[in-house]
Order: sequence, then structure tokens, then C-alpha cells
Amino acid sequence: MAREDIDLDHLDVRRAPEASGTGPVTSPDGVIIVVRQAFGPTGESLVGVSDVTFDGYPAITVGVRTSDGEGFVHLSPIHGDRRKQTDLAIEPGTKCELFCPVSREPLHRVGRVVEGEDAEYYAIYLTPKLDRGSAIYVSDVWGHYHSRIVDEGELISAWAASVDK
Repeated sequence: MAREDIDLDHLDVRRAPEASGTGPVTSPDGVIIVVRQAFGPTGESLVGVSDVTFDGYPAITVGVRTSDGEGFVHLSPIHGDRRKQTDLAIEPGTKCELFCPVSREPLHRVGRVVEGEDAEYYAIYLTPKLDRGSAIYVSDVWGHYHSRIVDEGELISAWAASVDK
């Protein structure tokens, strides 16, 4: 892909400090991907909804509902970083309903991405166009860390997967 085809205004690529096992996915030269904008099902921003940050970057906030209650989960915007902040106590493996913390509308269902998994995926859009071709697909199973960043047919996930080998 040519550099002029990349939306550099909304992609933050930097050299990363040494990462721990729970930190971001980094390439051999220390590059990380940071999501600086994300949108809910009716176009509201999910970045900076709270004052929670990860390494100085505002969190992506999602509403989560289970049979035991509901609340907000603040996700790291750094691709591959499993950190999150919440006051919820949810057992790993619990199926969750995901909703927008602003409009309270359910996130758009994408469906199953991996055959044989119980997890279904929901879209957090990367542009105000709300296009599923440019989105973060997050799992509805608590503790299932197999989210995907899709942009033009899995471009970012494919890049990260190749770097992680």
C-alpha cells in the first residue's frame, strides 16, 4: 500500500518503550498503532468519554451489560494492549451485551468471525461514516481478547499479525 493511501491524520505510529506482556503489540522497530478516534452506532465519539487514559492516550469507552448489572469499560486505544479499566466484576467467559455509553444504543452486531468460537463481534467504527470495513470488532465474551481492527479488508490486523511473528 502506498503511503498516500493511508489516513495519517487518524493513525498514530510511534516508537514504543519496551513493552511488558500486557502492553501493546510492537513491531521489531518498536512501532505501535494507536486508535485516536472511534464511533458508536449513531456516530457519537467513544474516545475521551471519560478521563481514563492509557500511556497518555484517551480510552475508548464501551457500555457492558450482564445479568448482574451494567457499567462502562474503558479500553486501551493501543492495538494489542489488553489493559482496561472498569468497576464491574465479571467472570471470564461471561457473554455481555455491548452498548454505546453516550446514546445507550446497542453496538452493531457483526457476528461470528472465527468458526467454532462462541464469541460474537460488535463494531466500533473508526470513521464517522460508520463503515464496517473500517472498524474495531470487539468480542461479547468477557476475557476473550481476540478483537480485530479492520480497515480495507483486515489491513491493520494483517500488518499486526505479520509483525507479531
